[in-house]
Amino acid sequence: MVSDGQVVAKFGNILAKHCLDHRCSTELLRAAEHTQSISSQLAIVARVKAVTGESKASSELLLSNVQNLIRAVQHVLRAAEAACVKGLGQPSADPEEEEVAAFCQQWRKNLTQHRAKEALNSDRDELGLRKTRGAKAEPTLISLVQEQAPRSRNIPKHPNPRKGHTVMDRHL
Repeated sequence: MVSDGQVVAKFGNILAKHCLDHRCSTELLRAAEHTQSISSQLAIVARVKAVTGESKASSELLLSNVQNLIRAVQHVLRAAEAACVKGLGQPSADPEEEEVAAFCQQWRKNLTQHRAKEALNSDRDELGLRKTRGAKAEPTLISLVQEQAPRSRNIPKHPNPRKGHTVMDRHL
């Protein structure tokens, strides 16, 4: 989980670098830094727990840090969605940046297709409000990451850093 948190933080930093909207970029950077910080805290707590053994207090602290990391990752992904909607500049020739841009373009394409389908198959009431019953939710970056998550089961729990490892190799 620690390394996944760091991957999401790196994803957020790359995306913030290319976001055209200053406010979205700032929010994304802040969320990425927060995720990086919580990820580091979790690594420390996990190491301490491994040394000290089983105790209720250390287990609760570990669980609390994991929950905080999950919330921080969700914040990064929501901020990333806003950045993608506001617009992204061209990525540099860096393969990681190109991969992040491609991932975001895929999500934006899914969102655009979903909105077009919704417009054609309007489930609106007489006031023009969207009916909630039977309405399909818009795609989110979180759902796109969750769709790709089963592929990450082959990733070892403690991966060795390797040269050429890219942000999206871990499927967030």
